[in-house]
This record gives sequence, C-alpha cells and structure tokens, in this order.
Amino acid sequence: MPAVTVANPLALPRLPEPALDARPRPVLAVTTAPSGVEGEGFPVRRAFAGVNQTYLDPFIMMDQMGEVEYAPGEPKGTPWHPHRGFETVTYLLDGEFVHQDSAGGGGVITDGDTQWMTAGSGLLHIEAPPEALVTSGGLFHGIQLWVNLPSVQKMSDPRYQDIRAGDVKLLASDDGGALVRLIAGSVGGFDGPGITHTPITLLHASVNPGARLSLPWRKDYNALVYVLSGSGSVGTDRRPIETGRLAVLGAGDTIDLQADTRQDSNKPNLEVIVLGGQPIGEEVAWYGPFVMNTHAELAQAFDDFKAGRMGRIPADRI
Repeated sequence: MPAVTVANPLALPRLPEPALDARPRPVLAVTTAPSGVEGEGFPVRRAFAGVNQTYLDPFIMMDQMGEVEYAPGEPKGTPWHPHRGFETVTYLLDGEFVHQDSAGGGGVITDGDTQWMTAGSGLLHIEAPPEALVTSGGLFHGIQLWVNLPSVQKMSDPRYQDIRAGDVKLLASDDGGALVRLIAGSVGGFDGPGITHTPITLLHASVNPGARLSLPWRKDYNALVYVLSGSGSVGTDRRPIETGRLAVLGAGDTIDLQADTRQDSNKPNLEVIVLGGQPIGEEVAWYGPFVMNTHAELAQAFDDFKAGRMGRIPADRI
C-alpha cells in the first residue's frame, strides 16, 4: 500500500496538538463492510452498507476496490455508464486505472493519484486498467467515493480534476507517529488540493504501530473512519477497529485514533480513510447511477440517458 510516503515524517508540517478544552468525538457505531462485485467483476467492500443516510450526508456510497493481486489477463474495470447529480472520487493506492468521459475529461491514475469527476447534469464514463496491466496482472487497490451535490448544483456542468500524488498535502501528527495525506478540504489549518462543490474533508492516514493520531475536525461536519488495513482503536473509549470496519462518530472537536502495537507483518500500519462533510439536508432519490432529489428527477435522468442527452461514447472507443 504505497500511495504517497516520505522517508522522514518529522520533516513534514505537524498537525497541532488538541486544545485542552477540545471535545473528542464519541463512537456511535462500528460496522463491517460486506463484500461484493462491481463493474466487469472486480471485488469491492461496501464501506457504508447498513449505515443510516443521516450519518453519511453528504456522502452516498464508498467502495474499497481490492486489495487484490490479479493474475495476467484478470484485471477488470467498468463498461461505459452514465452518472448525474453527484461527484465520483477515485483514489488509487496500488495499480493503474484509465478514465475517460464523454465530456472530454480523463487520464491515467496510479499510486496515490485521485480522479475527481463532477457528473453534474450528466455524462458517460469508463474506468478500466490499461492494456499493459491486463497483460501482466498485478496489485490493484483503491477506493471510490460518491459525494452528493445539493439540488441547486445537480445540473451544473461536468468537471474533471486530476489530483496527482505529488499535489496531495502531506502532514505529520504532532509526535511524528502518523502520516496524513490530505486530498480535499481542511484540517488543522492546512488545505488539500481537491476543489469540492460540497464542503467536505477527505484524507488517508497511516498510523505507526502503537502511535496515536488526533485530528482537529470542524464542528459542523460529520465524521467517518474507514479501515483500509491494519488494526487499532477509535475514540476515547478505544473501540476496536480493523480492516473493512467503518466507525461512525458523533459531535465533537477531534477524531482520535490509535494503532495496535502489534500488526500483521504484511500490513505494518493502521491505514484509514477519514472523511466528513457539511450535511446537505435534502431528500435523496438514488437509483443506480443517478442521485437526485425526487422520483420525477430520476425518471427524467433515465429518459435523458436513453435519448443520448448525457453524451455519447467517442467513436474511437466503440
């Protein structure tokens, strides 16, 4: 799980220590992500399965893709498909993915890169491993997050952001025991490179065995911690967490994590995705690739897709 790393975290900017009167966020629930299959057959864990949308808003879903070691000929992606009404965020830790959409956006992402696609009023897109990776096989691991858009922005123009690994803001915990990769939003006075319609914070943290991480967190944001690998605890009551578990946190000023002293030899650190945002507070009508506010808007989305109003597959990709 290389993503982005540094030889000496102590040389990075440090997150501030929590204020003396800071209130740690309590753990409301810990859930386990069930396994499934997405696209043309790549394995995923459904990180948000079983969690009430009230605690997820403004997020819709998040899949952990892999971690899987493909044999030659096995790597798979998704076919061309439409989206409307939200943003897709693909963060790749291992492997390589090619994205293309009908609005002209796209590119190749690899270790530590992020594709941030605002579907807005609608487009078609495809995500697939490059031909060389299909031929060779190899390790593949990442996440895809869906971020809702408020009603006034659901029909905005599509937009694509290519956030390279080198653009991510790297930070260390106050004692240097954790490395934080800030992809979007703000934490501790530092800003990530991602430009978001909906106010959110998204980061990937690696916590060394036995180390702790206390993240200052906006009071008006909700907070979620998902474990990519490793084991540890969350909250002041030290609720156990491990690979594939999601912790839903309540109100407060800080998110507190600690890695277990002993980790598996092939998973040396506690690796977590920490995210939260300002709830939109609107009705959500979600079916398949469309996230709208009403059933009528969903029906219109399907009609527009069938009529070709969300774009067409480029002739050279048919």
